[in-house]
Amino acid sequence: MQTHDDTHEHSLAADLGAMLNLASDRRQSLRWLLAGASALPVLGCGGGGSSAGDSTSSATTTAPSTTTPGTSTTTPGTTTPAAGSCAVIPEETGGPYPGDGTNSNSSGVVNVLTQSGVVRSDIRSSFNGPTGVAAGVPLTIKLQIVDANGSCAALSGYAVYLWHCDRDGNYSLYSSGVTAQNYLRGVQVSDSSGNLAFQTIFPGCYAGRMPHVHFEVYPTLAKSASAANRIKTSQFTFPMATLNEVYATSGYGASVRNLAQISYASDNIFSDGYSLQMAAVTGNASDGYVVTLTVGVAA
Repeated sequence: MQTHDDTHEHSLAADLGAMLNLASDRRQSLRWLLAGASALPVLGCGGGGSSAGDSTSSATTTAPSTTTPGTSTTTPGTTTPAAGSCAVIPEETGGPYPGDGTNSNSSGVVNVLTQSGVVRSDIRSSFNGPTGVAAGVPLTIKLQIVDANGSCAALSGYAVYLWHCDRDGNYSLYSSGVTAQNYLRGVQVSDSSGNLAFQTIFPGCYAGRMPHVHFEVYPTLAKSASAANRIKTSQFTFPMATLNEVYATSGYGASVRNLAQISYASDNIFSDGYSLQMAAVTGNASDGYVVTLTVGVAA
């Protein structure tokens, strides 16, 4: 696979290639056809998407748990969608850097889903050999998996594989300088209330994409070992006010420049609506942030 070169990897051609190699629904394909005509600047890590002018999450959330960002373990918070009020989160592409066995890097097919240690809540460090640690503002991600076809009932025992870029906009396993690392990738399983959590760092903004996090949902942990079993692939993003706060901190200088050149409306993922993909945020840049999102799937 190519190294992380925004003029190459983050090109429209690369993203279209990634999209064509993944199953996509009609909504995603139409978006790509429209985005291809207007998104001549370099694009990000690929995909179909969602962005109308709504900047609030569709999830109803309670106050975050007492977990302190920056610790290695997390306790899922509680998200409580009203009965029957949730919707299926939009299907999106996994982009060029999934690391789930569906494509290759410079060394061949790359798949962390079968590696020992991938099931973990703290994804800041590499695992199963590599020892790199991603630096950045602490971020706790809390998701609740619910059945959009079953009155938003919590789904217990579902697995989520989640990955995102580091603060420099690089993806482990693929980008130049971090191909030997596998940090910012991990799998968690939902509890009896459908909740799960990851401890990570706030992703950077690279040229052509709004900041985002990728994830895949699987019906069981056992089935998460193969991407063929995923029932949903999507992405979520963050409020602009939070992005501005984070990128004002040390280490995110490139993100400030890149964010100034992109918007939800021009992003090739979120330009058709993102209300179901906008995470709710609490916290601050000094102590870290907690984001929550209800993920509706068709169980």
